Amino acid sequence: MDTKNNQNEINVGVDTGKSQLDISIRPLDVCFSVSNDDIGIKQAVKDIKKHKPTRIVIEATGRLECAFVLACKKANLPICVVNPAHVKKFAGAIGRLAKTDKLDAQLIAHFSEAIKPAVTELRPDEMQLMSDLLARRRQLICMQTMEKNRLKILPKSLHKSIKTVLKILSTEIDNVDKSLKETIELSPEYQAKNAILQSMPGVGNVVAFNLLSNMPELGYITNKQAAALIGVAPINRESGAYHGERSVKGGRYQIRSVMFIAMLSAVRCNPVFGQMYQRLVAQGKPKKKALVACVRKMIVILNSMLRENTMWDEKMLKNHYLTS
Repeated sequence: MDTKNNQNEINVGVDTGKSQLDISIRPLDVCFSVSNDDIGIKQAVKDIKKHKPTRIVIEATGRLECAFVLACKKANLPICVVNPAHVKKFAGAIGRLAKTDKLDAQLIAHFSEAIKPAVTELRPDEMQLMSDLLARRRQLICMQTMEKNRLKILPKSLHKSIKTVLKILSTEIDNVDKSLKETIELSPEYQAKNAILQSMPGVGNVVAFNLLSNMPELGYITNKQAAALIGVAPINRESGAYHGERSVKGGRYQIRSVMFIAMLSAVRCNPVFGQMYQRLVAQGKPKKKALVACVRKMIVILNSMLRENTMWDEKMLKNHYLTS
């Protein structure tokens, strides 16, 4: 380790909480806390910028860190979003057992100094553009569906008008898809994640783009958290002697919707999910519940693939991720 070089570097560690950010600056031994809101983040960026940091490291534990990451990007600060599992392993390697918010921030700063993670490539305008394009795509698909329904019920004298609108909508959807692909190509980080996601048979552009934009924490969270975030984790319904049937609810419905559509294709083109679906139906599961179970497995596998930076491997996945 180049100790002299490390002494010239300013490493900032940020521990993220729902209402608070704890910040440690190494080797200056500066520690402070701010509220995790617009006012607190603005103050934190201002204070950190004074020290001319080499890198600022924050764990990707969920959406709680997104506002701070975007603020750092806008201020041209070298922000690094890292996998919390890597920080945890680093803590074990150096024998760090005690845990407080302040100590966690100091640990992350130490991790930054020792490991020197790469600066996150994503820019705030790219993240916002992805979200806006996907929102526009959903609007166009909705309009397309309504026009197709009208084609079935309105008289033939109006079909020419409807088909003209459908042609325009189809062109606009293609244009949005093209813009989404171009946005992916602007970022090496997006490209790498997109390649991993789409290596799974049944996952195409729409699912991958939705996951990249609307579920940026995928790959940094536990498998249970991933299932809960899209609303496919079974929820217990028990009270005293009452034991209700477990059901799924909540979550990010945009992602859940596109994943259900993807699963309808995956059970036909992906042997892993096809066999799982047929086995569940054969056991007496209703088809809809069998699909829910398959979607839950799909998001768990995708989360694991991103976390471990591995492409789809049917044999390995069958033995590893699909064991029950």
